Amino acid sequence: MLVQQYYRSERFVPDKEMDACGLFGVMHTGGVRFGGQMAIDAIKNMKVRGSGLGGGFAIYGLYPKYKDYYALHIIYQDKNMAAKKVAEAFLKKHFYVVFDEEIPTNPDIRLFDPPLAWRYFVAPQKSSADEGIPDDEYVISRVMYLNSHIEDAYVFSSGKNAGVFKGVGFPEEIADYFMLDKLYEGYIWTVHSRFPTNTPGWWGGAHPLSILDWTVVHNGEISSYGTNRRFLEMHNYYCTLHTDTEVLAYAVDLLMRRQGLPIEIAAKIFAPPMWEDIEQMADGDRKLYTALRMTYAPLLMNGPFTVIVAHHHEMIGLTDRIRLRPITAGAKGKLVFLSSEESAIRAVCPDLELAWTPPGGEPVVVRMHTRDHLKSLNKSI
Repeated sequence: MLVQQYYRSERFVPDKEMDACGLFGVMHTGGVRFGGQMAIDAIKNMKVRGSGLGGGFAIYGLYPKYKDYYALHIIYQDKNMAAKKVAEAFLKKHFYVVFDEEIPTNPDIRLFDPPLAWRYFVAPQKSSADEGIPDDEYVISRVMYLNSHIEDAYVFSSGKNAGVFKGVGFPEEIADYFMLDKLYEGYIWTVHSRFPTNTPGWWGGAHPLSILDWTVVHNGEISSYGTNRRFLEMHNYYCTLHTDTEVLAYAVDLLMRRQGLPIEIAAKIFAPPMWEDIEQMADGDRKLYTALRMTYAPLLMNGPFTVIVAHHHEMIGLTDRIRLRPITAGAKGKLVFLSSEESAIRAVCPDLELAWTPPGGEPVVVRMHTRDHLKSLNKSI
């Protein structure tokens, strides 16, 4: 409430756009790194979708010097140095810290109550009892512990050669604050502009939400959050960032990394066909979708949603099954775009070769070093 009062009294806030948040993603399928101006300009084109209560970016390929290390971005609320001391003691006990520094920021950019933001490049330091644990699982368990047990310290990015930069503000202000267009290049950029639904505007809860190399930006409202959260806790994912979107990031990691399911199957878990449609399917499909709905019922994402999920070498767009939140895809050469609005894509790439609206519940999958993303058009052209 305090954040909302600040922004509504001190600054211009446009009338609320009922289709809510703004999303944008761009990927170079050849792996060429580029600066952030394209993503910044695209999200500025959709400013009416934001409120100044949350914005952020995910970048892939930005840390080539430390690409083999996990990059932990940690915020310390209220610049709590005692929390920093406790967190760093925890990190040094469980990781080899090869380099750390305060994340550079521009002091001339005025934002609401910015925390201290620090980054650590680390490798697991395992005890004999941990030797059989995969590195990714080891990192997740320590991230979950830190976020759950060390007050005022939150890890909001933990992947390799990937980073999340976010906070309370319009996304272009977050970009200026972290000097994204000056300091970083990447081959995937995703960005989010937020209208909070039923969660507070604060630095840790802004989008993107991430775990390891997975990042999610989300437009909509996950009304199944309680059920989703309880199911994920059984798999040792703990939601501590006070936003419904957190379940999406962890569910993606569970299904696609831990269980090895392809996005086409994960999409049908998040946004499954209606039971009456399943009953009309051929035997094989009916058995498959019945099994998915029964096995993964707690991971059905109820409510209107559109997400852009990113991971190294791929970017995925997905809506709920009846497309209550919009998404548009576009492509030119090796650049592929996903956006809440086609206008934002054309603002940064006016000579698109392709533009299309994906069907509800059907993922658009963009992968590195291939033009297979064109296959995702299917019947939607």
